[in-house]
Amino acid sequence: MSIYDYTVKARKGATLSMADLKGKVLLIVNTATGCGFTPQYKALEALYEKYHEQGFEVLDFPCNQFGHQAPGDEGEIHEFCTAKYKTQFDQLVKIDVNGDNEEPLFTFLKEQMPDEEVKGLKNKAVMAQIAKISKTCQKPSDIKWNFTKFLVDRDGNVVKRYDPTSDPADFESDIAALL
Repeated sequence: MSIYDYTVKARKGATLSMADLKGKVLLIVNTATGCGFTPQYKALEALYEKYHEQGFEVLDFPCNQFGHQAPGDEGEIHEFCTAKYKTQFDQLVKIDVNGDNEEPLFTFLKEQMPDEEVKGLKNKAVMAQIAKISKTCQKPSDIKWNFTKFLVDRDGNVVKRYDPTSDPADFESDIAALL
């Protein structure tokens, strides 16, 4: 299997075949609208605006598994993101990223990149606190919290996994290098 073998549910009942994204650099993120990391939408949108014309896509998967911080239906979530952060990138339907009902694409992503590196003492302390409250983490490769990010190259290879504390602006050079 490759990332291009997956199809995901888009908003309004549509589907998105990952094969349609061949040749693009992807940043796949599980998000939440009521999380302390929600302001990362601003940096995600800035990267999207800067690199979209070069073949960069952000795929936003709302997830309510962590502290129930993604309330609302797909329309409400989309309205929040576009109104508050002016997001233009693809937002898909709300999913689970861990457990029995996890989105198969995220199972694949976690298999390809099971570990995330947490940089800096402050971020390590935040992630240690998250580990204490995250109820859906059962396996070491599971998503720990909202705003875990996976970077995929133009050939569909999962090349990096960034923890929730990683500000997207801090890994812009990784994206630029793949473009």
